[in-house]
Amino acid sequence: MNRHVLMLDLKSDPVLIERYRQWHAPGQVPPAVVRAIRQAGILEMEIHLCGDRLAMIVDVTDDYDPAAKAAVDAADPDVQAWEALMDTFQRRLPWAKAGQKWVPADRIFSLAEQ
Repeated sequence: MNRHVLMLDLKSDPVLIERYRQWHAPGQVPPAVVRAIRQAGILEMEIHLCGDRLAMIVDVTDDYDPAAKAAVDAADPDVQAWEALMDTFQRRLPWAKAGQKWVPADRIFSLAEQ
C-alpha cells in the first residue's frame, strides 16, 4: 500500500468553507464519485482542514495509476460535475503547476525512520 499527501487551499470565506465541510459530511458526496474513487484503487481517503488549507491523505493499492484515474474521471460526467462544484470553493496553491489542483506534499519526517 502507498500513501499520498496532497494540499489545496479553499477560498478564504467562512461561509464557503462551511459549505465545503457540509459537502464532505458522511452521505453528502455523490455515490458515483465515491464509487469512482474506490474503483481507481483508492483504499482510504481523508481530507483535513486547517483554516483555509486542506490536506488530503490517500492510501492506494500498489497498482494505483493516477494518470489512469484522471482519464477515467475526465470521461465521467458525475465526477466532472462534482469537480466543477468543488472548484467554486477551492483556490490553487501559488506554486501549483498550470492545471494542477491538488499539489503533492513532500514527506520530510518519519518517526519509523528515526
